[in-house]
Amino acid sequence: MKTLKLILVLVAIMALPLLSLCDVPPPPPVGGGGGTPGPVGAPIDGGVSILLAMGIAYGGKKLYIMRKEKDKLEIETEA
Repeated sequence: MKTLKLILVLVAIMALPLLSLCDVPPPPPVGGGGGTPGPVGAPIDGGVSILLAMGIAYGGKKLYIMRKEKDKLEIETEA
């Protein structure tokens, strides 16, 4: 059952980005296109750096808790 869920999740992760390819591009502007340029794509650096920082903080917290529990367990076994 776990492998089936894993396969479904992996297929969904790989298939969902392909849905954006189904969009039809907009028609060209009428009148020669001498106007302002179209919208510029949003930078991804801000989001990636925030996710990276949150992942590092989460990993640090988990490591801190694991070491704290390990020390507590060692103290209890010594006594």
